[in-house]
Amino acid sequence: QVQLVESGGGLVRTGESLRLSCAVSRRTFSTDAMGWFRQAPGKERAFVAATILSGGGPYYADSVKGRFTVSRDNIKNTMYLEMNSLKPEDTAVYYCAADPREEISTPHYTYWGQGTQVTVSS
Repeated sequence: QVQLVESGGGLVRTGESLRLSCAVSRRTFSTDAMGWFRQAPGKERAFVAATILSGGGPYYADSVKGRFTVSRDNIKNTMYLEMNSLKPEDTAVYYCAADPREEISTPHYTYWGQGTQVTVSS
């Protein structure tokens, strides 16, 4: 059983930073592509960023380009999302995902974390 566990969410003010982590529980599990999504109240789950080990990317939603950075540490089996210059509109539950079944920016991945809340106050 593969589990993804997010951490690092919290309450910050506009302009501040947070770093989210997504730890993969099973060391023997490897996936070429992993992604971050977010879901605000009353909205659909939206693509944030993705990383592909075999090349290309990383990929970002236009709304976070230049502010967010996605990275992976294959030794620690962990993916990160560094979020800078946070805005109130970044407030959402953030999910990590692994093993996309369709295009990486669509929420059709095999494995999902439980989500971590990020709240940005104005």
